[in-house]
Amino acid sequence: MSDEFMQAAIEEARKGLAAGGIPIGSVLVIDGRIVGRGHNQRVQKGSCVLHAEMDCLENAGRLSAADYARATIYSTLSPCDMCSGAILLYGIPKVIVGENVNFQGPEEHVRSRGVDVTVLNDPQCIDMMRDFIRDKPGLWNEDIGEEGADD
Repeated sequence: MSDEFMQAAIEEARKGLAAGGIPIGSVLVIDGRIVGRGHNQRVQKGSCVLHAEMDCLENAGRLSAADYARATIYSTLSPCDMCSGAILLYGIPKVIVGENVNFQGPEEHVRSRGVDVTVLNDPQCIDMMRDFIRDKPGLWNEDIGEEGADD
């Protein structure tokens, strides 16, 4: 069973899905408190960069390096190269991943840079992404930068 912070990320993913987007959610936690929430908004905002983690970091606003050094980012899906780059850039030391069955980002690279990456493989996260990829393969391929069938 997921902890309260992963549950908050799952709620964000469900918000994104309900709004016609891709069901990936993220929260940023510092000192046991959520300071940023986000979900994939590429469809809703016509954005090329608003993956869940990027939206979450944007919504957290400007933080100091000391804040990031105490942070944990939760994501319902393994962060992609772009989102992993932001995690490395800001020195976020811990990432909790809901699942990496449907998609796995550069977790080993992130670990090699000193980040503690924990993968939960939460059934809620797995099922939500599996169902979305099955139902909207073109939108999913667009999100991860791959060619594929249109929806």
